[in-house]
Amino acid sequence: MTVLVTGATGNVGASVVGELRARGVAVRAFVRDAAHATERLGEDVELAIGDLDEPASVAAAVEGAERVFLSSADGPRKVEHERTVTDACAAAGVELVVKASTLAADPASPLAPLAWNARSEDYLRRSGVPAVILASGSYMTNLLTGADEIRQGRLIAPAGDGRIAMVDPRDTGAVAAVVLTTDGHEGRSYRLTGPRAVSYAEVAQALAEATGVPVAYLDVPEEAAREALVAAGLPGWLVEHLVGLFRLIRADALAETTGDVLALTGRDPRDLAEFARDHARAFGAVGAGAR
Repeated sequence: MTVLVTGATGNVGASVVGELRARGVAVRAFVRDAAHATERLGEDVELAIGDLDEPASVAAAVEGAERVFLSSADGPRKVEHERTVTDACAAAGVELVVKASTLAADPASPLAPLAWNARSEDYLRRSGVPAVILASGSYMTNLLTGADEIRQGRLIAPAGDGRIAMVDPRDTGAVAAVVLTTDGHEGRSYRLTGPRAVSYAEVAQALAEATGVPVAYLDVPEEAAREALVAAGLPGWLVEHLVGLFRLIRADALAETTGDVLALTGRDPRDLAEFARDHARAFGAVGAGAR
């Protein structure tokens, strides 16, 4: 069996590639930059060079693959990109597509990525291609975008006392590998979260313990956060998404945990403390033992 992985150099995609290779499965990684992909995935991974804006390259990558992991970056063309992959899978007779999606996906959501994922899910279901949806909570790796501030001892977020059930992308990758290589999942949707919901004060504490450097959580007003995101040059849709996402966090709307990671992989999902230890150096760890 050959599995095509799109978004193969992303945090989730790279994890899927690694998990499949560990299982002895033939993997084909759909990438734009061969050099970057080789550095990220290893020299012995088959690469299909192309672009989601180029349907012919997608069709060529899908040809001969029995199963496909569908992941793409958020952005205004996300639905179109994933439709291109879905159409190619339908034309090639792919036997299963596993789509990386998000919790709270809703076509009517005012938060663009939640609406995009829901519309893509719906198109995939209506395509006739057997499919599985992996709806993950917010990825722990999103914390790495604030690493510069964290290294200065500050975790800044308009999160109040709200809690969020973050998930490690490695756990999403592990679940994807199970679903891609075993039967009985067609038509299912799995909800993937970490083992417990955490507040941003707890996140700061976990980072401090992992790095050996004090980290203070600074709760800021929503408008101050919006102004900072705009000043950082983020596109408007992303600014509104992040502001809206933190509004959900403050309301504990993303605090639900599930047992799907454990049920599918046979082990508990990684907790935030483990993630923080594994990425301690990126967050500014001190001492020779920092990973």
